[in-house]
Amino acid sequence: MILYPAIDILEGKTVRLEQGSYERATVYDADPLEAARRWVSAGARALHVVDLDGARGGSPANSEHVQRITAEIAVPVQVGGGLRSIEDVRETVRAGAARVVLGTAAYKDIDLLDAALAELGDRVMVSVDARDGQLALSGWTEQTEIPIREVIERLGARGVRRFIYSSIDRDGTLDGPDLERARQVAEAVRGTFVYSGGVSTLDHLRALVGLRQVNLAGVIVGTALYEDRFTLAEAQEILDASAP
Repeated sequence: MILYPAIDILEGKTVRLEQGSYERATVYDADPLEAARRWVSAGARALHVVDLDGARGGSPANSEHVQRITAEIAVPVQVGGGLRSIEDVRETVRAGAARVVLGTAAYKDIDLLDAALAELGDRVMVSVDARDGQLALSGWTEQTEIPIREVIERLGARGVRRFIYSSIDRDGTLDGPDLERARQVAEAVRGTFVYSGGVSTLDHLRALVGLRQVNLAGVIVGTALYEDRFTLAEAQEILDASAP
């Protein structure tokens, strides 16, 4: 399992949102590249970058920052936020993304999803962002009543093999992961997934490892790292213990 430090970019700065609210954003770095440098220096094996302006606005708004990060950082970077057309996807790949993360477009534009999968295969990830176990879209601003299991099974039938599951209820709260829903996601996914939301202690990471789900490939952590709740090295050591 890999620990993915989260670098969420809003108005050119590294921020964390509490429960997906743009009105409850905390700024941690004036320059996202500084965050990337710090996490890689601490031993990060990959980074998770989200263009929050793009997610809210519907098209990439921080490609320049993505390009600056990938030009300097020697680990894979997965990037999402506002990818609503195949050209958006290609722009993000040109900016240096190792993987692209589709959210809203994966559900609303099947032609785009199919085209991205045909062009990039397993470099495409789909983010399943859930509030109360139901899908949220458009940078978490649009709530649906679609159960996440139904969403995952539908996407899997179209060929999606890599997912990110984000618990909006837990995101930025430091209240701990949603273990029960993580288990449900693991049962539904035919491929691998990365968990995100609520991790604030090493015990929370141990609890995720303790689920013993072989398709849980990583954990995204944001606020806990930025607030020094634990070190990246400590966290990765726990996730490494999950290897067979």
